[in-house]
Order: sequence, then structure tokens, then C-alpha cells
Amino acid sequence: MTQSTISIDVNLDDQKIPHQILWNATQSSSEAKQEAKAMMISFWDGKERAALRIDLWTKEMMVDEMADFYYQTMMTMADTFERATHKKELVEEMKGFAKNFYAKFKESQEQQ
Repeated sequence: MTQSTISIDVNLDDQKIPHQILWNATQSSSEAKQEAKAMMISFWDGKERAALRIDLWTKEMMVDEMADFYYQTMMTMADTFERATHKKELVEEMKGFAKNFYAKFKESQEQQ
């Protein structure tokens, strides 16, 4: 059995707000740490039947980047749900919500 390790380093400023997020994985093609402006990690606790999350973003993360991040995350979550369940109708509903969310965000940006 092969083991892979994912390491995440979060550098905080004086107010304990993330200043820099660096990550790497042992199975990655890059040995260098990769920088990210935001991250979302979810774990499923089967015993408690609860999702456990870590959501962090740096001060440099712009609002439009956050909207892109959420849109892309929702779309990939829908893809993952489809691979796991083959529930195409629900997947299309999830993707429809993501597209609607993103369109409304873009519209709100144009009104500012």
C-alpha cells in the first residue's frame, strides 16, 4: 500500500489572519510548495455523520476571485457527486445553482 502526505502551512499575521497558504503533496509532480490564496478542506466523520471543515483565505484574496473559487468548487463537487452516485438530475440541479450563483454575482459587480 502506498501512502501520500499532504502538508499545509498557514502563515498568520499579528491578528492571526492568514497571510500565506503553502501546500505540497508527496505524490505531486512538483517538489516545491505551492502557494494558494484560499483553501477549503472537508472531512466526513462517519461515526458522527457530520462534515468537518477548514476554510481559510488570505487578505490578498479578491472578492471576484472568491466568487470564481466558489463557482469552480461547486461545479467540481457536482462532478464528484455524479461519479459517486450517478444521479444526473441532482447533478444538473447543483450545476444550475452554481451557474445562477455566479451569474448573480457578476450582475451585482456590474451594478457597483
